[in-house]
Amino acid sequence: MTRPSRDRHARRGRAGAGNAVVGVIGELFITAGVLLGLFVAWQLWWTDVIALREQAQVLQALDWDPPPAPHATAAPPVERRDDPPVDPQPAFGEVFAQFYVPRWGADYVSPIAGGVDRREILDRLGIGHYPGTAMPGDLGNFAVAGHRTTFGRPFHRVAELEVGDALVVRTQTTWYVYRVTGTEIVWPWQVEVVSPVPGLQPGEPVPELTQRLMTMTACHPMYSARQRFVVHAEFDYWMPVSDGTPPELTDAGVRVVGTDAGGA
Repeated sequence: MTRPSRDRHARRGRAGAGNAVVGVIGELFITAGVLLGLFVAWQLWWTDVIALREQAQVLQALDWDPPPAPHATAAPPVERRDDPPVDPQPAFGEVFAQFYVPRWGADYVSPIAGGVDRREILDRLGIGHYPGTAMPGDLGNFAVAGHRTTFGRPFHRVAELEVGDALVVRTQTTWYVYRVTGTEIVWPWQVEVVSPVPGLQPGEPVPELTQRLMTMTACHPMYSARQRFVVHAEFDYWMPVSDGTPPELTDAGVRVVGTDAGGA
């Protein structure tokens, strides 16, 4: 009569221990889920908040003269297609330009800094300029990189760009207007997309440069670094900032940093 009772007590003890283990494991899973959720929120939301705040401060700190306000009676700015002025290569981390894309809305503007280091440039300052590639307006390929997701995601809508869309770059003294000519998706090792002539393989001699091009690169697909989404553009015209603002921006109601119309 005592043995069945002992067996029942033993089974209850084992069941109690098993339930305790299951309870601990469940709590660990719940804690892991909460931590994962917090990490996702930080990665997808909070990094944007911090990066956009810093980029806005960087843009305002440039202290560049604003373009003159447009007047209804003034002649429209002249679109110049002679050889544009070209600035020297920037130092690493130096913010040397502002980037506007009318298709991306009236409030879109992002700084461009020298270098494409992820931690120091892309995660903090917005858009990075591939060292050694052409500067805005120069012969060759002005190549830049930016995030599609997280850390301010300056190229979040890169896949929406269409042939003919304006890409407007401003340095301290000059506006440069490019036009999108096409897009492609490549593998990360296909670095020829940022060559002086896109498609030129590493080690091939560089031919005489006759075009002023621009290339944008971003990770693809969204939330992955498996491939690269690439936008190609060709230079259209330039104009001094002192002459006003390109019509691509004024016609679209784009807010230019430092003007009464708005800021970053």
